[in-house]
Amino acid sequence: MSRLAQTHGLTDIQQEILSTVRDFVDKEIIPVATELEHRDEYPQQIVDGLKELGLFGLMIPEEYGGLGESLLTYALCVEEIARGWMSVSGIINTHFIVAYMLKQHGTQEQKDHFLPRMAAGDIRGAFSMSEPALGSDVSAITSKAVKDGDSYVLNGQKMWLTNGGTSSLVAVLVRSDEGHPEGTAPHRSMTTFLVEKEPGFGEVRPGLTIPGKIDKMGYKGVDTTELIMDGLRIPADRVLGGVTGRGFYQMMDGVEVGRVNVAARGCGVAQRAFELGVQYAQQRHTFGKQIAHHQAIQFKLAEMATKVEAAHAMMVNAARKKDSGERNDLEAGMAKYLASEYCKEVVEDAFRIHGGYGFSKEYEIERLYREAPMLLIGEGTAEIQKMIIGRRLLEEYRFQG
Repeated sequence: MSRLAQTHGLTDIQQEILSTVRDFVDKEIIPVATELEHRDEYPQQIVDGLKELGLFGLMIPEEYGGLGESLLTYALCVEEIARGWMSVSGIINTHFIVAYMLKQHGTQEQKDHFLPRMAAGDIRGAFSMSEPALGSDVSAITSKAVKDGDSYVLNGQKMWLTNGGTSSLVAVLVRSDEGHPEGTAPHRSMTTFLVEKEPGFGEVRPGLTIPGKIDKMGYKGVDTTELIMDGLRIPADRVLGGVTGRGFYQMMDGVEVGRVNVAARGCGVAQRAFELGVQYAQQRHTFGKQIAHHQAIQFKLAEMATKVEAAHAMMVNAARKKDSGERNDLEAGMAKYLASEYCKEVVEDAFRIHGGYGFSKEYEIERLYREAPMLLIGEGTAEIQKMIIGRRLLEEYRFQG
C-alpha cells in the first residue's frame, strides 16, 4: 500500500472493500488498460468483474439489494479504479449519479422498480444535461417536454452522454413549461425524465436515437455519445419524483456527487502518474547515476507527492461533508477544482521525468497525459467551480457594515 493518500478513521469493512478493489485494479485493470485504451475498446471483462464484486450496488441501500455504503467509500473506490484506468471510473460514475438521484428524489414506485436491478448491475445508468450549444449554461436548455394525455412527448438533442450506448436507463433534463407560466425562472421549469432504452446505437426505442460514439482525444473505451429525441413518448410516472419543475435541483444534487467523483478520479490518476514518475526516475540513469538522485527530479517528486496528498485530503473532506447530510457544494467545488488542476500538473511532471519516452505510446504516461484534460471540463469547468466557490464564500463571510 502506498504511503501517500491514506484515509484515517475507516471501518474494517471499508478497508476490506478498498483492499479488494485495489487488488482487482492491480491484477485486472492496469495490465490491460493501455492496450484497450489504444483500441478504444469497451472493457466488458472489467465491467463484468466490477459487477461480480458488487460495485454497481455500492451506494444503493441494502433494502434494494445494494451494499449501503457511504459516498466516502465510493469515492475511495473510484480513486483506486481511476488509478488503474480513468475510463472505468466513468462507467460507474454516471450509474451512481442516477442511482443517487433515484434514492434521494424518486417516488417509492420508481425506487422499487429501478434500484434493485441497478444494484445488481442489470440496469446501467447514464444522465444527460448538456446540449450541443449549451456549454456550462444549464439554463439555456432547449430540449422540451410537452404534456399529451397521460404522457409527455420529448424533442431535442443532448450531448456528451457518458455510457450513452451501454446504458439502459438515462436521466434526461429537459424544459417543461406545463404548469409554469411564461416568465418563470428557467431553473424552475426543468424536469428530469427517467428514460428506459435498449443498450446499443441507432434507434434504441421509438423516438430515441443514439447516433454513435464521439471520437475523443482521451477517455477512450467508455462510450460518449449524443442523444436525439424526436417525438419520444414517456409516461408521466417516469417524471423523477412524480412532479415537474424540480429537475434542475435534482440534477444539481446529483452533480455534487459527480464532482466528488471527478475529484476522486483526479486523485487516482495523479497517484498513478506519481507512481510511474518515481519508478522511472529510479530506473533511468544519466551522468553516471539514477535521475532520481538529481536535485531537479527530487524537487519534481516532492511537488508531485504534496499535490497528491493535498487533493486527496480535500476530496475526502467533501465526501464526508455530503455523507453528514450537510450542504457540500463549496467543499465539492474546491475538491473538484484542486484535484483536476493538480492532476494535470502531476501528470505533466511525470511526463517530463520520462523525457522522450513519455511521448511514446509504449509508456503508460502517454495515456494519462491524454486523459487528464477531461477532468478539467467534466462536471463543470474550473471557471464554473470558482464561481460556485466565490458565491458560497460571500454567503459565509457576508460583511455587515
